[in-house]
Amino acid sequence: MYYYLYIVAGLALAISVISSRDKTLKALKIAARRFVTILPAFLIMLILVSVVLFLVSDEVIANYLGSNNKFFAVLFASFFGSITLMPGFIAFPLSGILLKKGVLYMVLSAFTTTLMMVGVLTYPVEKEYFGVKVTIIRNVISFFIALAVAVMTGIFFGEIF
Repeated sequence: MYYYLYIVAGLALAISVISSRDKTLKALKIAARRFVTILPAFLIMLILVSVVLFLVSDEVIANYLGSNNKFFAVLFASFFGSITLMPGFIAFPLSGILLKKGVLYMVLSAFTTTLMMVGVLTYPVEKEYFGVKVTIIRNVISFFIALAVAVMTGIFFGEIF
């Protein structure tokens, strides 16, 4: 299924090389440097997530994030996503692992959306730039948008109704 994405990416790279070989090589060098820069953090987070998922049983994950109580699971995931500081390149593979463990799409949607949009841990920095009022309003609105996205995801995947 993912082979199509590789084919499209390969074709785009070939078109780019044909269009401008120098610019393509320069872009590939920049991408490689950035990849090497984030690789240590990515590996550390991947190892930590793997250890935590190994130590935390599937029953615990299913109890808190499973389909027993969808409302609680969405709120728990939203709260956890709001207070966690994790880059997207860690969050999305983690969501894939949790999906394989039986976590609903709407719960994963709530987690990843609040993770990306709500910044409880970044509040001190954000208030310096935007002020307290704007920071609080932005975070509250983002939280409710994340809940709306989770509900829409649940409806779309047939987890609600």
